[in-house]
Amino acid sequence: MTGATGGGQAALMDGIYRSQRHIYDLTRKYYLFGRDGMIEQLDAPADATVIEIACGTGRNLAAIARRWQGSAIHGLDISAEMLKSARITLGTGARLALGDACTFDSAATFGRDTYDRVVLSYALSMIPDWEAALHYAARLVAPGGSLHVVDFGTLARMPAPLARGLRGWLARFHVTPREDLHEALLRACAINALDCEYETGPWDYFQRATLRRPRG
Repeated sequence: MTGATGGGQAALMDGIYRSQRHIYDLTRKYYLFGRDGMIEQLDAPADATVIEIACGTGRNLAAIARRWQGSAIHGLDISAEMLKSARITLGTGARLALGDACTFDSAATFGRDTYDRVVLSYALSMIPDWEAALHYAARLVAPGGSLHVVDFGTLARMPAPLARGLRGWLARFHVTPREDLHEALLRACAINALDCEYETGPWDYFQRATLRRPRG
């Protein structure tokens, strides 16, 4: 999914996805792994408030709405082009807005300061100030709520030629796997009083984490 900071980055994302958005979901299903597992782990109550930061085409939000019926769905993206696709995908089933993952005003944008479930799916690897975006997302988690993150992993257990090829391919789309994501997640937990569950996929292809805020 897409997300970034600054007007220049918004223009960059629009440039990439002006045409790519039409085939995004068809092509990305072959290498954006771990998303559906993350959606299963949401365990959202029937009246949950859910936001995906950097929601892209709305693919994840549509799946969340189907799996966790009754949830109030919100989506934010910095790319106006991607939001065109998200609006087609989600129709009136979600509140969508244009905004920066690091600096958007949630209360002004959606009328809410916190959410029961916050989602960052393959977004941090595209956001220049990605740790700032992570910390902002952590602050949006309501008491008893959780932040769910999935993104490219370190690729440490992938055969070296394949890892080099994948990194080269991803760089064409301004994607950089965050090798220190686990450490950043732990910092976000320490600062925001969250608990962290962390796992990696085969070959360290993806990283997936759930950050939970206690109720009391």
